[in-house]
Amino acid sequence: MSQGLLDAQNGAQPSDTDTRQVSGISRRSFLKFGVTVGAAAGGGLLLGFSMPAASEDRKAGNSVIGGDANEAPQSGVFAPNAFIQIDTAGKVTLVMPKVEMGQGVYTSIPMLIAEELEVPLDAVTLDHAPPNEQLFKDPLLGGQLTGGSTSIRFAWEPMRRAGATARVLLINAAAQQWQVDPSSCHAQAAQVIHAASNRSATYGQLAQAASALPAPRNVPLKDPKDFKLIGTPVRRLDSPEKVDGTAQFGLDVRLPAMVYAAIANCPVFGGTLASVDDTHAKTIPGVREVIKLDNAVAVIGAHTWAAKRGLQALDIKWNEGAGAQLSMKRIVDDLAAASQHGGAVARKDGDVGRAFGDAKSRVDAVYQQPFLAHATMEPANATVHVRGDACEIWLGSQVPTRVVDAAVAVTGLPADKIIVHNHLIGGGFGRRLETDMVTQAVKVGKHVSTPVKVLWTREEDIQHDMYRPYYYDTISAGLDANGKPIAWQHRIAGSSIMARFAPPAFKNGVDPDAVEVAADLPYDLPNQLVDYVRVEPHAVPTAFWRGVGATRGTFVVESFIDELAAHAKIDPVQYRRDLLGKSPRALNVLNVAAQAGNWGSALPQGQGRGVSVMHAFGSFLAIVVEVAVEQGEVTVKRVNCAVDCGMFVNPNTIEAQVQGGIIFGITGALYSEITIKDGRVEQNNFTDYRILRIHQTPPVDVHIVKSGEAPGGIGEPGTAALMPALTNAIYAATGKRLRQLPVGRQLHSA
Repeated sequence: MSQGLLDAQNGAQPSDTDTRQVSGISRRSFLKFGVTVGAAAGGGLLLGFSMPAASEDRKAGNSVIGGDANEAPQSGVFAPNAFIQIDTAGKVTLVMPKVEMGQGVYTSIPMLIAEELEVPLDAVTLDHAPPNEQLFKDPLLGGQLTGGSTSIRFAWEPMRRAGATARVLLINAAAQQWQVDPSSCHAQAAQVIHAASNRSATYGQLAQAASALPAPRNVPLKDPKDFKLIGTPVRRLDSPEKVDGTAQFGLDVRLPAMVYAAIANCPVFGGTLASVDDTHAKTIPGVREVIKLDNAVAVIGAHTWAAKRGLQALDIKWNEGAGAQLSMKRIVDDLAAASQHGGAVARKDGDVGRAFGDAKSRVDAVYQQPFLAHATMEPANATVHVRGDACEIWLGSQVPTRVVDAAVAVTGLPADKIIVHNHLIGGGFGRRLETDMVTQAVKVGKHVSTPVKVLWTREEDIQHDMYRPYYYDTISAGLDANGKPIAWQHRIAGSSIMARFAPPAFKNGVDPDAVEVAADLPYDLPNQLVDYVRVEPHAVPTAFWRGVGATRGTFVVESFIDELAAHAKIDPVQYRRDLLGKSPRALNVLNVAAQAGNWGSALPQGQGRGVSVMHAFGSFLAIVVEVAVEQGEVTVKRVNCAVDCGMFVNPNTIEAQVQGGIIFGITGALYSEITIKDGRVEQNNFTDYRILRIHQTPPVDVHIVKSGEAPGGIGEPGTAALMPALTNAIYAATGKRLRQLPVGRQLHSA
């Protein structure tokens, strides 16, 4: 963080040198907490803690402890979300309910435990949590899954309280043994110390005795001013194994007698397999078998090369069906037509119609955002071994319990016969919230007696992804004589991911993800109407893409705010300041970013700066982007991002996630789009689904604002806030207002 940690108290303009520590923590906690204690299998202390949703009226202390932390609890017993185990050797194990896909939770969540437990961070080891919806449910997401930038928000208080409770139990155990008052003892470096008598005992020595004690209630947490670990920059614990190659991703799985499958899926959405001639393929050395599925063909080989060569040798004919008529024009026309009609109301404040009538001027716009693929560095893959009495699966997934469900649906086996080995993930971005690869891999595995690794090539991965939806937004504002918006109307048309992924969340015709940000603006707008029209793009499958709602919503809102500023002939930063009087955290990050980005200073011709402000995932961000545009090509020169994510755990992780999100957003804004012709995805690899190259990557300075508020999410906000700042900078440099992404296509066609 080139400008250090910045202070946001009292809404003051932060400075690099002002490093006062905020000591108060927000009381706006939305999690309740329950904890019990018991003996671990093999001896030692096992601490369980629960994180029910705030709406659930459960009493603390109902957690059930006992047995192996990797085993499901007994039927009918309240299942805690996660466990800490301390064995008689003093080893501290956290069974991690979240998966690591590059965001750093395997460092930051253990920091929460280590801080309150008073153990060195390197003393905490991790086990992947097994699939268990009750035991490891994230109440913010309604299931055992990793996404939505919730990991630290989910863990912030319960993980710390679990560590603090364990520490108190260990102190109490030592005090009983020494027959002293517990208040005369303290914990330090994984041991309990009684200074008056110069006695000490390690956690391992005390674990068994501590397991027999009743769980204390209302254990106080540390005051932030006493933190030793939380809030300090810590190197990621998983970096060494990723550097030396010992880290195990799904793609790295190797099993005895394992074979390999190469897949060809029907290129047309909704198409099926008609026939396949495998005569030549079976003559290729190493080809074992050709498997026909409803809409795909798999070649089984002794190694990847054999499977791939065999697949290339097949003569495949497809039943393309009605999907072959699908085109981008048809999809966009459907969205445009649907936008002519009112949708389900997501927000309605004041009298919008009357406000438009009173307005001195009006601005209308249509914004379009394309289908996007995830294009994760680790392509879709799964290794499966289907037997008559069980099914084992090795992969990296954001939704382990849904992996079980998918395998149950294909095999007909009971859920307790599905064994999932979850690994590190080489990029998720929402792609591994889906289980389509699991379903296909298990179908293939049913035809093979040995373990089989099913891998999609990059081409299959891009052409058979589940895509960020195409969105079509119509937005209007009525301005008073001073250029301030007094009427605001925003209609969103697009696919509903929630209706498929989490049907209970789709209520009264509104997809809460599709209207995110749009229906909860940081700006003071007295008369608003935001509605949503669901339009499904025929057979094109849609899914989350690094914060779909906030990403798509911020682009439209912040681009349009810039349009209003230009219409009113007011500086874009000042225009936003005038509307943020009721949102001091948003105003503060705007001021930090503007100062860091040298807002208002002169730039050469053909260069410009753009700004955006975002409130989503519980965090506030502002970004200033500096660009140069020459002959239709955009060079991003510099990015400054101010972040107020509340209380933070590891500033190194925050900086890395924001930088990564911004780079991901630059790629999305400049180049990325999936287009469809004759029912087929036209892009197939990084040659035509372009990714930002390292030499094109600008300096990205992240300025973390100190805050006493509850933690917010950070994995997705950088991507969401970047896109409109970039297009606004292009407008400043060229005078061209870009209402459709990607930028490259629009600039070259303008």
